[in-house]
Amino acid sequence: MKIKILAAVLLIVVFVSSAFATSKKEVVFGVAPGPYGDIVKQGIIPGLEKKGYKVEVKEFSDYVQPNIALDNKSIDVNAFQHVVYLEKFAADRKLKISPVISIPTAALGIYSKKYKSIAEIKNGSTVTIANDPSNLARALRYLQALGLIKINPAIDATKASEKDVTENPRNLKIQPVEAAQIPRTVDSVDFAVVNGNYAISAGIYPTAISREKLEEKYLIVIAVRTEDLNSQFTKDIKKVVESKEFEKVIYDKKNVFKNFAIPQWLKKKHGK
Repeated sequence: MKIKILAAVLLIVVFVSSAFATSKKEVVFGVAPGPYGDIVKQGIIPGLEKKGYKVEVKEFSDYVQPNIALDNKSIDVNAFQHVVYLEKFAADRKLKISPVISIPTAALGIYSKKYKSIAEIKNGSTVTIANDPSNLARALRYLQALGLIKINPAIDATKASEKDVTENPRNLKIQPVEAAQIPRTVDSVDFAVVNGNYAISAGIYPTAISREKLEEKYLIVIAVRTEDLNSQFTKDIKKVVESKEFEKVIYDKKNVFKNFAIPQWLKKKHGK
């Protein structure tokens, strides 16, 4: 009899634990400082709170710790990276993390206190670009699109480094720097290629002399652990992002988000 009672109790405990796991109501959201944290706070958290979630936001100052924290379960979800970076980072670190949905994204831009246009860039100019592999390659492709350099056509351009620059007609001095620090270099170099979120945080976003046209794969995505892709909290986050309330926040004339690159799925919803 005692064994049957014990077995029944264990079954109840397992059932309750399972139910709790699938109906998680406390979510820790990891973000980088700037616009994507603002999108989360203004466009996502209110919707999750309406669904009964308690949401904590944890800010990170680099592009490494948000994924490490996601993998070790210090946070449950993050929003700071594009798919190319996520896939490379996950492969290098052997992490099981996956994208959920893309959100509006601030593009890379060229910023300079010395030049007012790309045409003015002189021979021997120094340029700072992000030093993490995916954003380094992205910045180099952007410089190539502007006709400033050429990348070795024999290699995968999404994996290019400064060593793969085969033509540099203006003899640019390319200096890779941690992405978050690049805005601070604008005063000391000839020009800098700055990620959109850091340009906004530094208050220089409107001053870009050129801005890239973003491909879908370079839009910021919300990411979770792969094991949580089908969890209820992930489904609810996706529903909130696809909601009319989220759309209103993005297209509000008072917000900078309306000037971002907009995902195709949101353009279709908005009739663009």
